[in-house]
Amino acid sequence: MIETLRSIHTQLPPWADQWLDTVTLFGQIAAIALIALLAMRLVRRLTLRLAAKYGLPAPVVLLPRRAINVAIGAAAFFWALQRLGVSGPVLWTAFTGFVTVGAVAFFAAWSVLSNLFCTLLIFLTGAFRMGDLVELLETGDKPGYKGRVVDINLVYTTLQDADPESSGAMLQLPNSLFFQRVLRRWR
Repeated sequence: MIETLRSIHTQLPPWADQWLDTVTLFGQIAAIALIALLAMRLVRRLTLRLAAKYGLPAPVVLLPRRAINVAIGAAAFFWALQRLGVSGPVLWTAFTGFVTVGAVAFFAAWSVLSNLFCTLLIFLTGAFRMGDLVELLETGDKPGYKGRVVDINLVYTTLQDADPESSGAMLQLPNSLFFQRVLRRWR
């Protein structure tokens, strides 16, 4: 095999000699990607065959298949990076540093992220709309928050207080609160 490669190398024109290492490297990376894709297809066929054989529903096989495919993709990615010359310890250090910074940032912004996600859920589930009269019920003997929805933004939902004594005061409630309490609404 080595003799065959040497004979090919000697037959190349001088201008192509400088590109041989680069072409070989990208050929190896393409082979890694092809092997990963073939492995993913094999996993798909095996999981479908197992599901058919044992009568398993699709969602039961979907999660393990996705997990295995993610592992195959990650292994192929790291193998390709290794072929490009990235060392394992450097890659591991960068990865753990990134995860640590991400975890700290996630916990620091937990309430903001929670409210953003709850805003998305309010719009997707149609829990309430602008103009609805809503009441958040508290536990025990405490009265809840009741009012007409006048604004829904990324962090807060603004209610015009329904209590006649409050003379139309505005209540700004965090969107996550609507998923932590029982919600009563009138359209």
